[in-house]
Amino acid sequence: MRTTSWKGIGGAALMAASAAAAYSPPARRLYLHYGATDEEVTRVLPGDDLLPDADVVSTRALTIEAAPATVWPWLVQMGGGRGGGYSYDWIENLLGSDMRSADDILPQFQDLAVGDVLPIGPKGPGMRVEILDPERTLALRSTDGAWVWIFHLETRWLETRLISRNRIAAGASWPRRLVDRVVMEPGGLVMERRMLRGIKERVEWSGHLSASLSSPS
Repeated sequence: MRTTSWKGIGGAALMAASAAAAYSPPARRLYLHYGATDEEVTRVLPGDDLLPDADVVSTRALTIEAAPATVWPWLVQMGGGRGGGYSYDWIENLLGSDMRSADDILPQFQDLAVGDVLPIGPKGPGMRVEILDPERTLALRSTDGAWVWIFHLETRWLETRLISRNRIAAGASWPRRLVDRVVMEPGGLVMERRMLRGIKERVEWSGHLSASLSSPS
């Protein structure tokens, strides 16, 4: 009995230590700022003022070997029942979303306009287009006002820096904040990292394919 008790205490202590390491400042920086430079994390982006007092702010980024004009069409066709989310569709669909990530530019979803609402899931709020600055900034705000998602493109030499920023109002209750810290932040990294890489892979693959088709045989 005593041995079992000590094992239980030791197991609890190990779990507590693991949790502390997982949510230490370095770990949380990885969750919230994957791929982003310090300057990108602190920079003010168009759309930040749509939710100025956000409880959680994440800034994640990567570099794409293509011009912003080539990246932009993949962004404007995103959404459930549209071009998808370029992440793990099977996880999205387990939650009831209609996500089927496209591998091509879909002309029928290129005419996005301010005020359009993009579907995310069957139960959650939609995402309204608030800022549409072609080849530069796409800012979305949930219809309940609790989430702002900003995509910002910058030219870096012959490449594009794709910056994705989420601003979230977590609410005042400590259970909600605990869920955000323990589940949503690491989970957000998993899904958004796949999304960013999914966009990069599609853009670069389509560019290489176009180049190979246009080169003389």
